[in-house]
Amino acid sequence: MAAAHSDERFDLLVVGGGINGAGIARDAAGRGLSVLLVEKEDLASHTSSASTKLIHGGLRYLEYGEFRLVREALIERERLWGMAPHIIWPLRFVLPQTQSPRPAWMVRLGLFLYDHLGGRKKLPGTDTISLARTPFGRGLKTAKGKAFVYSDCWVEDSRLVVLNAMDAAEKGADIRTRTALRGARREGREWIATIAEDAGERTVRAKALVNAAGPWVADVLGRVPDVVADRGLRLVKGSHLVVPRLYPGDHAFMLQNPDRRIVFTVPYEGKYTLIGTTDEVWEGAPGKAQISAEETRYLLDTAARYFADPPSEKDVVWSYAGIRPLYDDKAGNASAVTRDYVLDLDGDEDRAPMLSIFGGKITTYRKLAEHAMAELARFFLAAGQAWTAGAVLPGGDLPEGDFDRFVANLQHARPGLPADLLRRLARAYGTRVNALLGDAMTMFDLGTDLGGGLTFREVDYLRAQEWAVTAEDILYRRSKLGLHVPPGTAARLAEYLGGEPRRMARSA
Repeated sequence: MAAAHSDERFDLLVVGGGINGAGIARDAAGRGLSVLLVEKEDLASHTSSASTKLIHGGLRYLEYGEFRLVREALIERERLWGMAPHIIWPLRFVLPQTQSPRPAWMVRLGLFLYDHLGGRKKLPGTDTISLARTPFGRGLKTAKGKAFVYSDCWVEDSRLVVLNAMDAAEKGADIRTRTALRGARREGREWIATIAEDAGERTVRAKALVNAAGPWVADVLGRVPDVVADRGLRLVKGSHLVVPRLYPGDHAFMLQNPDRRIVFTVPYEGKYTLIGTTDEVWEGAPGKAQISAEETRYLLDTAARYFADPPSEKDVVWSYAGIRPLYDDKAGNASAVTRDYVLDLDGDEDRAPMLSIFGGKITTYRKLAEHAMAELARFFLAAGQAWTAGAVLPGGDLPEGDFDRFVANLQHARPGLPADLLRRLARAYGTRVNALLGDAMTMFDLGTDLGGGLTFREVDYLRAQEWAVTAEDILYRRSKLGLHVPPGTAARLAEYLGGEPRRMARSA
């Protein structure tokens, strides 16, 4: 199909709707630049929805000397919590020493650095405990010996991406999902790009191009002629299991294996435990990843090593896997490959710039976006200053950041709605929950319940405000309701979504 002529012009064309692409679009739009973001599938379709759901400094990265990355991540940890307290909250991690391949003094030294490297202010510091004398030992096979307890944060990863895209759109960015970059070429100081969406192909023009395609960053480079790309990409698959709850309490465990790799177990969706992650080299072209039998065995064996009532393969209720697009630092061990990011700029005063993103992690996405804009700022005369540090994300403006008080007030104001539903909606939408609920005071007001408390009112909101198109978008990315709804819900939801015109959020 021939590309249609288009007069659409933008300052910035961002390719990729994962956390880095959405974060850069938000930062750029807030500086007054015109931005177009294209994503060939849904927001957070792959890597950014397949994480261990942690905002963390990366304690284990200290072992590989990644002090700059860890410090930056630790600084960002509390900053992001303050920006989105509805989808980010503190979590205590128990690190048993009963089967540790590392001496206790080494682990404690690492935790001392972890507590002090990033200017921790609100999160509790590290404690040394006896597993036999505290509730933290419950559920363990060996509930004795010493353990360390430290702090990090939990995040609803795919929602973090969506909230960044929403904020970008509210600041004028054009966010187009199900829209692929077919190719781009330079015409002096401007990019001429061909994009494909439901209505067909069209061309757009942009002063700068950002390649934030994650595992597909090399594929995008291949669609653009005359680009010097001398950075390498290392694809590493990380997989997770979800099983019925393994232990009481709201804490997580960091489990050390004999091969010196670590696995987290994290409370998940109320009645489950999340186990992950693995590090397996991905040799082929990027695509939809699935957990392998070997990875399943590795994670289950880790759980069996530590827990009194470990899960078996038949207990797995869900699994997911993602491909991490890491910068290739030539490390022989996939677990040792750097999680730091590299920004590769190709262009000058006479050649339109292209910035490609290699590596990165969810915790440092905001700082990565800030660094990306610092690289591109000289190409824009009117680019504003850095602004995102502490700027709350949509729904994150909870009074004093107090989630429990916000929920209590919401339940008091709407006593005719189930308390557990209001808590779930507050977790997902924060202060935007009132825009979703409108004048609804009873379940009848919210329309048909498709199962698990997912109503027509919420589905309509997600379509209109959050680019949700398919049942999978809603059940496994905008929420994790897919783990809770009865059989048949996905089919009923797909029928409802197919029966109404698509309404997509667009800039004004």
